This record gives sequence, structure tokens and C-alpha cells, in this order.
Amino acid sequence: MSLVLTVHRGTHQIGGTCVEIQHPSGERLILDAGRQLDAPEGANDAVPSSLDLNRPATVLISHPHQDHWGVIGQLPVSWPILTGSKSAQLIAIPGELSRRPLMRTFKTWDSRTGCFPVGPFTVTPILTDHSAFDAYMLLIEWDGKRILYTGDFRRHGRKSILVDRIMTNPPGNIDVLIIEGTNLGTDKPVKTEQQIEEEFVALFNGTKGRVFVSWAGQNIDRTVTLYRAARRTSRTLVIDLYTADVLDRVSGGTGVPRADKHFSNLKVVITKRLRSVYGELGRENFIERMAGFGLSARNLVSGRHVIMLRHALIPDYERCGIEPNAEDAYSFSMWQGYLSETCHRAALEWCQTRGSKIAHIHTSGHASPADLRAFTKALMPKVVIPVHGNGWDEYADGFGNVKRLCDGEQYPID
Repeated sequence: MSLVLTVHRGTHQIGGTCVEIQHPSGERLILDAGRQLDAPEGANDAVPSSLDLNRPATVLISHPHQDHWGVIGQLPVSWPILTGSKSAQLIAIPGELSRRPLMRTFKTWDSRTGCFPVGPFTVTPILTDHSAFDAYMLLIEWDGKRILYTGDFRRHGRKSILVDRIMTNPPGNIDVLIIEGTNLGTDKPVKTEQQIEEEFVALFNGTKGRVFVSWAGQNIDRTVTLYRAARRTSRTLVIDLYTADVLDRVSGGTGVPRADKHFSNLKVVITKRLRSVYGELGRENFIERMAGFGLSARNLVSGRHVIMLRHALIPDYERCGIEPNAEDAYSFSMWQGYLSETCHRAALEWCQTRGSKIAHIHTSGHASPADLRAFTKALMPKVVIPVHGNGWDEYADGFGNVKRLCDGEQYPID
């Protein structure tokens, strides 16, 4: 009797990952249930067609990026969903703000949980380094068989030591390594977050006016980087209400900065639109608490501020007289490919057309090709199953015994 592994989606694409491990008894684990990166919101076909929704399964979500959890709302409500405790908090936010809450109860683990049973399987979540907070690799065991699913990871973020520890003392006898390959065949920057911090320090020191920065509110590593760079250059980091909400939910017990008395150079700008959104959600107490560490948008007309910028903030900023100028700088601190989208390009153009200095300071949330190969070599798996990449056919050299699957293809683990 064999375990059967099926990659329902992700063998030849980035995002939308969904992997199944079936026990001989028919019990199933689903590792991630992600939305495709180009799927329209609410698309009825977002669940892979090969995933059988008529039989029970337990879902494990590796981290809180929507391309790994985005279709859980379309899964049977009887299916238990497990994820990290902080991940559950972050997954909840988009649904709350869009007034389409998931209406699902998560079972959670944390970095100290250790292994636990799920039916006949033993699951060990292993905290890892990724641009998503609270990201885990997942070790699945049954009857001496061991499968390690990397989820998404990197080796150059603020938690890189976690990956180094796995490589130094790897779990032995890995039968199958299911590994992401986002950066294979690309030249995306893979600088360390410390190097990124130094670049921001140089930009802040070299800018007479304000510095506007676009980054993802859930990229907490980047928020930490910007906070540290601002503190080192005697600037104040100004975040929006959404990012303050993210930090407020996950920073407890972590040392991550948040809007409170311990982080005096972190302030919250409470714009009209976001105040309205949070007010309609009944979060008046949160708004009031954040206002205690707030800064009026009118105070951002000048000064030594590092100001969060997204296209949706621009109208509120403009109403308060905020406008970039030639003494200011702007940094797009996300993947440059997003600039093909109007919503992301708007912030760049708002600053660029007004003469602000432009600097792209960013690093990838995924491992470099060299680190992917080094990780695989350190773990010495019997078989490597590639996922979450579109360069595996051309760049699979150096990964050992690679088994290329098609979406929906069953692979017995004997």
C-alpha cells in the first residue's frame, strides 16, 4: 500500500498551489489551496478541477499569501483548515475589509507546537524565512515515509537563520521533497534585508525632503527594514491604518514594531477613506487607539518622514495638501513586474511627474536558484517534485532525482 501524491495545481506555474497526499485508507491532506495569480476575484473555477470535493480532507496552509490560501472559501465547510496562529490572523484581514469574511474556523499551530497527528499522518510545521510572516515548511510522515513540502521560502530575509538551521541539521530520510522554484530562470534581486536596510539608509540620508515608499502592508520584514532605516536616520516612519492593523495583530511577543509607546518613531496616518472602512466594520475602538499614536495627514506636507504610499491613499493625501516635489524621493519596494498594473504605477507616476528622485529598493521573497539547489543538496531527498515555478523544464539541473509531474497526475510513494 502506498501514499499517493497529487499536485492538483502548481507543477508548471507560480501561484495557485494545491498538493494532495492520500493515505491508503483514503484519508487526505491538502497542502495549500491557493488562488491563481491571474484569477478574477470570486472566480468559480478557482478550485483545481482534479481536486475531489466530495470526499473528506484536512487542509494545511503553509503561509498567508493568497496564492496559497485564496480558494479555501470554496472548499467544503466540513473540511478542517489548519495554519499558523499569526497566519490565521493575517488571512482574516482581506475578507473583513472587503466585507466578505471567510466564515471558517481555523485550527492553529505556532513555532513551538512541534509535531501533531492528523488522522494517520504526523505533521511537523517548521518555521521558515519568507516575505510572508509566519511561513512554514511542512513535514508529513506515515509508516516510515517522509515528505517535506517547502511552501515558499528564501534564505536572505530577516529569518534566514531558520533555513540555515534546517540545512545544517536536516530531517533525515526524506522520500519526497516538494520544492518551490519561483526564481529559477530569473534575475530577480536576492539581496539580504540588511543590505536593503543599508540602501534605504543611504536614500534617507541623501534626501532633503520626505521619502515616499510603496510596499506590501503584510510584508512585515520590509516594514521592519524601513522602521530600522528611519530610526537610524532620525526620521519617522508613517504607515496607514491597514498596516497598523497588520502589525497590531501579529507583533505581540515578537519584537516587531507596532503603534504603541515603545516605538516613538512609528506613526499612523488615519486617512478619511480607511477611517470610514474601519468604522463601518465596528472597529471604532481600534481607530481611537491608533489615533493615540497618529499623525494628521496635514503634518506630512513637510518634515523628515518616510511615508507609506499606495494609489488608494493619493486622493486623501492630496485633499490634505500633500504633494511630492523635487526635494522628495520615492521608492517602489515591491517586484517591478507589478508596475505593469495601473494601480501600482499610479504612485510612481505621482512622484515621478513632480520631480521626485526615484529609487527601486527591493529584494525577492523567494530563494535564489543557488539557494534552492543548496537546500536540496543539504536535504538529500530520494525524489524531488518541483512546484511553484515556470522554469523547471529548463533549469532542473543540480536538483538530483527530479520527477516532473503534470497538474492532476497521481504519483505513488512506495
